[in-house]
Amino acid sequence: MATGADSARITAKVQGRDITLHGPLTKDEIRSAIWWWQSADPETSEERGESEHDHDASHKDVITTLGGYYEVSPDPRTPEAERLVDLVYDELNANA
Repeated sequence: MATGADSARITAKVQGRDITLHGPLTKDEIRSAIWWWQSADPETSEERGESEHDHDASHKDVITTLGGYYEVSPDPRTPEAERLVDLVYDELNANA
């Protein structure tokens, strides 16, 4: 994964956690980074203090890009989620 000064970067606030994605990434890497809580090991997450109970659901999960803010669907299998992955992929891999 390239993380040089000219590599693309996208930030997100998902499930109360700040996420930064550095390109280039595959679509699967993007999907797992955005929806990390669905595949997280509960024991490991609890050790890091990332329990589901810490998340305030009144705040929307969003991806921030140069194009604006995009809401993160709670389900990574929806058409909206797939479009978001495609958008993030295109931005992160524009210079690849």
